[in-house]
Amino acid sequence: MPSTFSYKWDTPVYKGSTSFSTGLFINGEFVDGANKTTIDVINPANGQLITKISEATEADVDRAVEAAQKAFDTTWGLNAGGAKRGELLYKLAQLMEEHAEELAAIEALDNGKTFGWAKTVDIAFSIDTIKHYAGWADKNFGQVIETDERKLAYTRHEPLGVVGQIIPWNFPLLMFAWKVGPALATGNAIVLKPSEFTPLTALRMCGLINEAGFPPGSVNIVTGYGNTAGNAISSHMHIQKVAFTGSTLVGRKVMEAAAKSNLKNVTLELGGKSPNIIFNDANLEQAVNWAAHGLFWNHGQACCAGTRIFVQEGIYDEFLKKFTEKAKQIKLGDPFGEGTDQGPQVSQVQYDRIMSYIDSGKAEGATAHLGGDRFGNEGYFINPTIFTDTKPDMKIVKEEIFGPVGVLIKFKDEADVIKQANDTTYGLAASVFSQDINRALETAHKLQAGTAWVNCANQLHSNIPFGGFKQSGIGRELGEYALSNYTSVKAVHVNLGWKM
Repeated sequence: MPSTFSYKWDTPVYKGSTSFSTGLFINGEFVDGANKTTIDVINPANGQLITKISEATEADVDRAVEAAQKAFDTTWGLNAGGAKRGELLYKLAQLMEEHAEELAAIEALDNGKTFGWAKTVDIAFSIDTIKHYAGWADKNFGQVIETDERKLAYTRHEPLGVVGQIIPWNFPLLMFAWKVGPALATGNAIVLKPSEFTPLTALRMCGLINEAGFPPGSVNIVTGYGNTAGNAISSHMHIQKVAFTGSTLVGRKVMEAAAKSNLKNVTLELGGKSPNIIFNDANLEQAVNWAAHGLFWNHGQACCAGTRIFVQEGIYDEFLKKFTEKAKQIKLGDPFGEGTDQGPQVSQVQYDRIMSYIDSGKAEGATAHLGGDRFGNEGYFINPTIFTDTKPDMKIVKEEIFGPVGVLIKFKDEADVIKQANDTTYGLAASVFSQDINRALETAHKLQAGTAWVNCANQLHSNIPFGGFKQSGIGRELGEYALSNYTSVKAVHVNLGWKM
């Protein structure tokens, strides 16, 4: 039998406890992996072991797919109407609300983000997303299409069947909600793999899924590594669609595996190197505050982070001064400490990756204006870092760092900054700051990005689509747009009197 994880918090910001199984969740039950091997889950704040979870292999993915297919054919899919699916999703959201602080504490422990951010942003947004799709469950329908009086023609939006979902470690529960919400609302059965770095909130959700009353097999969670369990999902002949959020490099592998197997449908939400453009006429104080949020939110571990900050030459010096002061005010420390703004990076691997980029920036001649070093003596903490004096071909300017590291770039005019901003293989998001709304909108429309924020940054809502241009992905998450990721349109022609 799989082991149970139990933990008790007695911290300045949260006092409570949790207990749940760390096995694979297949057909409504926690089970050991076929090989009975485990994966260590590490606390990024101190590098110590939190617990061990079961490791899923290809055989376990097969078991999960079989359970999902059975549920889809019998108790779920077309056998569970939209009203019933909506009712179950709403019940799940209510249970999440009841356990919001517990879920936030698990997220902070597992990921390293602060308890306050986890509770007020990640958990709240996750609940809102599930509620949003609860409302869509009985409203995603086709239409009658007029031809002539001899024929009735209509369309149906039908679930795909068994879908695979692979989510990242930067927003574990939120990405869980973004994936399962539209998939369940449209009647699909799920095999989901969370990141091996941050699997705990997904495992805790399994108990809530059972409590809400979802049929066994409608949601299956397989905790494993990307090159085994993730690859098995991407290449499985009986999974009809795979949705992946993560790096562009891995996204290519997912797409390749999907193409080589059964040519399954693919949606990808991938990396970014988002430009943040600040014109001379911007409200300087607000631009500084939003730019700091755009760059340092979630410790810089956000695909839409505004890591390339373009500042017009007339305010560059003043912006740099105020932005530096703002960054110095960020308080690093224990995710459960009072007043902590930034916790550790998620893992040793990620810490090393970020530091290698910082070293690269220094070696290529950029100026580490602020930070660029470790914070503290334990855990994976990196001080907020600002580079200046960069060149367009530097790695820190071109590649996604996924940490609290940004570059400040001076620009001359609109034509100059639009050319620089679009000079990237990515196209996920962008921000524009100007009090001239015409200039701001004209610039936003010229930027090659799936999301453009005007006088703000990193604003996401469950009813507004999110996704990228170019190598930042395929398809859209959130809102009505995400429903099409999980349905096929069937056209039905009924002869009412057409004679041959």
